[in-house]
Amino acid sequence: MQSTQRVINIQDFLNGSRFSGYQWMIFIVCFLVAFFDGMDTAAIGYIAPSLLDDWGIEKKELAPVLSAALFGLAIGAVSFGPVADKIGRKVVLTFSVFLFSAMCVASAYAQDLTQMSILRFITGLGLGAAMPNAVTLLTEFCPAHKRATIVNTMYCGFPIGAAAGGFFASWLIPEYGWRTALFWCGMLPLILSFIMIFLLPRSPSYLVVKKKPAEEVRKILRRINPSAALDNAVFVVDENKGAQQTENPMAMVMGRHFRTGSVLLWASYFLGLIIFYAMINWMPVIFKEAQMPPELGPKISGLFALGGLGAIANGYLMDKFNGNKLIAFMSLMTAVSVAFIGWSIGQGLGLLIAVVLIAGVFQNTAQSSLPALAAKFYPTECRTTGVSWMLGIGRFGAIAGTFLTGQLLAWQLDFVTIFIILALPSLLMVFCLMMKQKLYGDS
Repeated sequence: MQSTQRVINIQDFLNGSRFSGYQWMIFIVCFLVAFFDGMDTAAIGYIAPSLLDDWGIEKKELAPVLSAALFGLAIGAVSFGPVADKIGRKVVLTFSVFLFSAMCVASAYAQDLTQMSILRFITGLGLGAAMPNAVTLLTEFCPAHKRATIVNTMYCGFPIGAAAGGFFASWLIPEYGWRTALFWCGMLPLILSFIMIFLLPRSPSYLVVKKKPAEEVRKILRRINPSAALDNAVFVVDENKGAQQTENPMAMVMGRHFRTGSVLLWASYFLGLIIFYAMINWMPVIFKEAQMPPELGPKISGLFALGGLGAIANGYLMDKFNGNKLIAFMSLMTAVSVAFIGWSIGQGLGLLIAVVLIAGVFQNTAQSSLPALAAKFYPTECRTTGVSWMLGIGRFGAIAGTFLTGQLLAWQLDFVTIFIILALPSLLMVFCLMMKQKLYGDS
């Protein structure tokens, strides 16, 4: 007698299973990817004052070096996202970590600005590909009711890594020099990339969409829930979301259903990164001009990045309430707090640290929550492409923020005016998120 096949929806399976130790392992690996991504992305900003002294260059000459990795980040994200939707998240994620870590190590041996710019550009290619794939892979192992909390917590690895890099650099550079700092910022994730080959699984949702053998899916799901009845099961992924099905993930992202939402997400991430990279790359230089001790700049910049820990709480709230409105509120508070940084510079160190930390909490919480919002917005077939294009287009905001702040300093504007100007993108971000809410609701 022919047995009846059970149909198991992958997301329903994840929703009904306890979050297992196997899923925690995937979370930890993705968190470490985000941590080292943040550390390596911010590293150039922390060593910038040392480069000024060591190579005898002017501040304006730093802008191309500071931006080289950001160009690579943008190109890496938009290029490798569709590749990951074609060949899988694990392969692209592991390669990207290897690439950015190896090139960061190589950057420690750069002899001039040209070499440093080229190596930082290649580093950026790997950095740009890493985060969207980490977000997507972890998303596809999460139960829906905990997804934003888990993904936001993982993404907090990025600002924590950026902050740790600041504290690490403030201790290491005075003792051993900027080259040693770059070397270790690359060597640690290089070791991780080899561990990932053996630890990370492929996404079960991706395997189903690509019509891979059911046994591959079954082995992964058994690691999550060994007691589940999976024999003779057929696995499905059901999340069309009204999109027109196509073999081209980019065509789905820019199709009739997702097009406007995609552009609004791109704009939001772009605007947020104008602020983040203006702060991370230039605050050490600004504080040096404000006659603060050299080691203080990286530490205060690190506090700004450390504010990303607030995304954990926001992830919990996003699982309970409206994600678009929550991030819009955080963006509004970012505008207010960033505008106050310039004023607080002359009001005492304690107040400056408090304002920078508050601004960092609001800005990083909003920014770190956007990938979870995007991962929820797109279906499996185009999820990596959708998230990576948001991150990739957003990187041009990082480039814009780096050059904008450099130009504001070149115009010799006072600190109050500079930070008021840098607060404006957050107000535009509020508008974009509320437009997305109006058009798509809480999706």
